[in-house]
Amino acid sequence: MVTQLKKVWKVLNTDIREFWHPAEVVASGADVSKAIVDCSLPLGVLALPLAAIAPQVSAGLFVVGTTARIIKFYHEKTKDQLTLEDGVAFASQLAYLESFQAILSSPENQALLKRIGQTPVSETVKKQIENLGEFQINEQQSRKVISCFHESELAPVFNEMLLARLVQAGLTVAEAEILTERVSRNTHRYLNQALAEAGDAVKHLAQIYRDGWRKDIEKYDNIDEYLQEIAKKADDKVFVENFTIRDIYVSLKAKPVDKNGDVDENAEGFYLETWAKEVLNHSRKQDKVMFIQGGPGRGKSVFCRMFAELVRQHLHPIWTPVLIRLRDIPKLQPSFRETLREAVNADFAESDDGWLTDRNTRFLFLLDGFDELVMEGRSSGGLEEFLKQVGQFQRDCQQSKDMGHWVLITGRALALHNIERQMPHNLERVEIQPMDDKLQQQWFSKWSAQIGTNKTLVFQQFLQDKRCPYRVRELAREPLLLYMLAAMHRDGKLTVEMFESASSIGAKILIYQTSLKWVLTEQRKEWLNRQLTAMETAGLERILAEAALCVVQSGGECAGLGMVEERIKDNDVAAGLIRQARERLGDDALKNALAAFYLQPGTGDKSGSVEFAHKSFSEFLFAQRLKESLEEWTDPGRKGEEFLVKNAQIAWEIYDLLGYGGLRQEIVEYLMALLTASDEFRAMQLFKRLDNFYVRWCDGEFIDALQDNYPQKKMSQLQGQNIQIGVRQVDIYAGLNVMILLLELNRYAQSRDDLENIAFYPCGQEGTDSFDSDQLLRIIGYSSCIGVSGFLKTVGGFLSGADLSRVDLSRADLSRADLSDTILWGAILSYAILSGAVLSRAILSYAILSRAILSDAVLSGADLSRANLSSAILSDAILSEAILSEAILSNADLSDADLSSADLSSANLSSANLSYANLKNIFWDEYTKWENVQNLETAKNVPEALKLQLGLG
Repeated sequence: MVTQLKKVWKVLNTDIREFWHPAEVVASGADVSKAIVDCSLPLGVLALPLAAIAPQVSAGLFVVGTTARIIKFYHEKTKDQLTLEDGVAFASQLAYLESFQAILSSPENQALLKRIGQTPVSETVKKQIENLGEFQINEQQSRKVISCFHESELAPVFNEMLLARLVQAGLTVAEAEILTERVSRNTHRYLNQALAEAGDAVKHLAQIYRDGWRKDIEKYDNIDEYLQEIAKKADDKVFVENFTIRDIYVSLKAKPVDKNGDVDENAEGFYLETWAKEVLNHSRKQDKVMFIQGGPGRGKSVFCRMFAELVRQHLHPIWTPVLIRLRDIPKLQPSFRETLREAVNADFAESDDGWLTDRNTRFLFLLDGFDELVMEGRSSGGLEEFLKQVGQFQRDCQQSKDMGHWVLITGRALALHNIERQMPHNLERVEIQPMDDKLQQQWFSKWSAQIGTNKTLVFQQFLQDKRCPYRVRELAREPLLLYMLAAMHRDGKLTVEMFESASSIGAKILIYQTSLKWVLTEQRKEWLNRQLTAMETAGLERILAEAALCVVQSGGECAGLGMVEERIKDNDVAAGLIRQARERLGDDALKNALAAFYLQPGTGDKSGSVEFAHKSFSEFLFAQRLKESLEEWTDPGRKGEEFLVKNAQIAWEIYDLLGYGGLRQEIVEYLMALLTASDEFRAMQLFKRLDNFYVRWCDGEFIDALQDNYPQKKMSQLQGQNIQIGVRQVDIYAGLNVMILLLELNRYAQSRDDLENIAFYPCGQEGTDSFDSDQLLRIIGYSSCIGVSGFLKTVGGFLSGADLSRVDLSRADLSRADLSDTILWGAILSYAILSGAVLSRAILSYAILSRAILSDAVLSGADLSRANLSSAILSDAILSEAILSEAILSNADLSDADLSSADLSSANLSSANLSYANLKNIFWDEYTKWENVQNLETAKNVPEALKLQLGLG
């Protein structure tokens, strides 16, 4: 059976005036009410000025209960049930109006309503609205309307009419399209609630819908509650300030990143929010994951909060934002869908198995902090596996008619080291840029509104002062550090003289140190209700340092209070402070104390924990905690003893401090800068003590110990705090982290003339009894216990400058490792995987690299003289200015390789593949072998003399 949209309203038109009570007419405005009644169909009210329609929400003219009442009113008048088609034709119009009113009346749209509210309807649009009443709908179409309104045949008809009305009222086409789609997607909730309440007044309705409407109503209510939580996050206070994130937030800019992980520096920066909205509006890009990377303090987490709020205000329910901190995911599930259910702490996900396949809801998942998933010891898969799952999920969303979701993910670029080639290909990838002058000025304007114009101008003058180092001005382009600099300057804790001769990392450390002192001594005296003594301040610093250690060892930004308290119980001053605080503040003394200093209580299931407001704080404080221990290990002993701290004590402390996971590059950078700036840094003695541990660790002394088994002791300690880690993992991480520290000391010593006795040999010094050419290969194999490529992911970024002469690394996976300036003289690297590795300026003379994979490797300036590269894969490798004299390159694949200015004198290139290789300014001689060289005719910049020599014309 077919019905017209105007049918029911037409039948009721003579009686409808009885339906509204006089009070309702008065409340809503008699003139508007009369106009509504006189319309030929409910959607005819859109011919009224839009400002007159919005108040009807509060007046109750089009609420869903009214729809059901009118249907029942019809039933009483006619003594007949409405057909399904009649019921849907009538109810869908009122539901569409209810959706329109709800969106137009929201606080976010009041400015919009004011802008377009009084525009009268044009005759063209008025005629279009009147013609709408002739549209016919049958039973099959009605069922589709009930199932999914925005995909039904009614939706485009209604949308076309509303779009025309909005454009005629003054909106741009783009604005009108977004508002119209929001109304269309929001209609389902009101339509089904109306029909459900109509009950038996509509034929067949109960059979179709049964009790599904109850679940729908609960779901929409749960989503509304969740979105209110999203709104609150934008209004969180900035650290200990009285103003909120929203008060000082400015939109950030980004640049595109290519598939190799390189930023397109020549591209013009674009606003992140604008880019993200444009991606969401392009359905052809729906297979792409929005992937935002950036350094610490660049504003990734704040962007997630603010963009989630923007989507809530202006794009819901086209997109429903779901904000997930990846650090809160304790364990990756076998599939991303299961991980989402675990991570989304809301009833609409927990109570509905089909929440991801409901075509009436479309989610934007904002996943903040992919770098929190790097440590495989903390999860079942790690970052690489997680990104594969996300990539596949996004492809599924594009291909499935039931899932239209989108994923946006953020994190630190450093976490991607060594996995670039394994990352999914469907990433729309960008990197956040430092604030430019325009953005910085916008930030100053917002800062001025909070603290006053004069103080803001003085701070700007501080940054512009010629004595202010360039590196400090550059740090002030990062949102977190800009705030810290501005806040400390406001409180008189910042001077130009502080930063004289400081390096970039040194300047950042000075900012953190000054900030810490500022918070400890100025901002939070009240937690003990008195001024702190110098000793107490040191004790409080120790509490914060131990909290940072616990946070880092917990694998994220959160740590249990019990874990923190256990670590400080042996520090008399720190423990005494907590006792005093407990007398005043009760059992929550530690939580309240920590919460006063850039920490905050954990949320949800982590209510018994604390977390740093920003990961940079915990990384810096952990580095400072490590520095203190490293210096203590070199304190001179008494009565002829070389050191105060015994070897056994150091061994345990190494496991205690470092047996948790891999050291992050940011922590190592902080640590080395802190050490080198310290008067207590005794490099030679520290190297000696760490090297002693390393040798014993390589021999398996600690993990094999029957008594005082430190790996087991640390494992028990961590597992007691619900940190899942095994004894082998503890042992491996402790040893690899010590290796990292030794490599850093080795690199530091190379820059100093007075430290020539510091030389780290991972396999022992070649030519001595301690040399074991297979030792590093065994370490790499052992490290697979922490995950595939465990050694590479942990140590791969720290190998620069290492001496690996004559080491056997055959078949080792060192892809994308930083091996720049390494000494690999005579090393065995046959079948090794070195794709994407950085080997610039490395010494590889006499090395055996036969059949090694070096595609995309950087070998610029490397010494490969007399190296055996037969059948090696060097496609797309950079060999510019490399020394390849007397090297064996027979059967090597050099396609697309850059050999510009390379020395090929006496090299053997017989049967090598040179297709599209760049041979600009190469050097060769009469002893260079070119027999059967392949595809030389396609090579680029082949010297004319070589063409003549080989008869290529």
